[in-house]
Amino acid sequence: MKKIAFLFPGQGSQYPGMAKDFYDTCSCAREVFACASEAAGLAVDRLCFEEDERLNQTEFTQIAMVTAEAAMLEVLRQEGIQSSVNAGLSLGEYTAVLAGGIMKPEDVFYAVRKRGIFMQEAYPQGGAMTAVLGAETALVEECCKKAGGIVTVANYNCPGQLVISGEKDAVDRAAALLKEQGVKRCVPLKVSGPFHSGLLQGAGEQLREVLAGRSIQPITVPYISNVTADYVRDADTVSDLLVKQVSSSVRWQQSVERMIHDGITLFVEIGPGKTLSGFMKRIDKSAAVCSLEKMSDLEQVVRLCRE
Repeated sequence: MKKIAFLFPGQGSQYPGMAKDFYDTCSCAREVFACASEAAGLAVDRLCFEEDERLNQTEFTQIAMVTAEAAMLEVLRQEGIQSSVNAGLSLGEYTAVLAGGIMKPEDVFYAVRKRGIFMQEAYPQGGAMTAVLGAETALVEECCKKAGGIVTVANYNCPGQLVISGEKDAVDRAAALLKEQGVKRCVPLKVSGPFHSGLLQGAGEQLREVLAGRSIQPITVPYISNVTADYVRDADTVSDLLVKQVSSSVRWQQSVERMIHDGITLFVEIGPGKTLSGFMKRIDKSAAVCSLEKMSDLEQVVRLCRE
């Protein structure tokens, strides 16, 4: 039997109109948007479908992305397609939790709304994030240590693509050290905070209080934690891992490698864009991957899952 992993992208893949064709076509998708809107206290459908500058503001981006992904997921489920494991990059981990039935959808949407607000407000100075391309992982980690201040690897996306995050001066020093070592591409990212660095620890602690009020269900379909790059099977660890995730490195490459090692035969990216599919090609060219972003993708994805 085919072993399927559902993958959910994170912040940065959003665009106006995402999931609208699912919403227009399927009542189950509209129900997801209604649930999210009630839980978040705002009209998520309008946020996703209309030209709205808020869509690129962290406190709104996060609820919009997870809702769009959850709507697409529900349409795929209506076709009888289920996963053996779920994983999401950064924010996408919340859709992975939802996909596994570990938290109720309304609790996931409420927590994500709060997470976006806490992360937006966590570090008013702004900090910085820079993508480092074409460098060895060990070199990037070494330059972060030598730079001083608060700077760390925020994302291990795929071979040759990492992201560093932290205090702006420290990130700039690390980038300068990397260039001295022959790394040609260090690209500053347009972000509103130093995500997945120690500067966001306060936001994680705020989130802990929110998650403490949510019901965590026994885990039947596991997900891979960004923090550990390992399966989460114990419901008692979910909240703590989600808290740590805000200020910890996202070990995406390691997560995918673990799933490949354990025999996943098809990876299905569910959500806006094809970022994760691109990472997959860099991690393992032989891995089978497909993407559900538009209603027009549904027939092919279902066919591949059933083959």
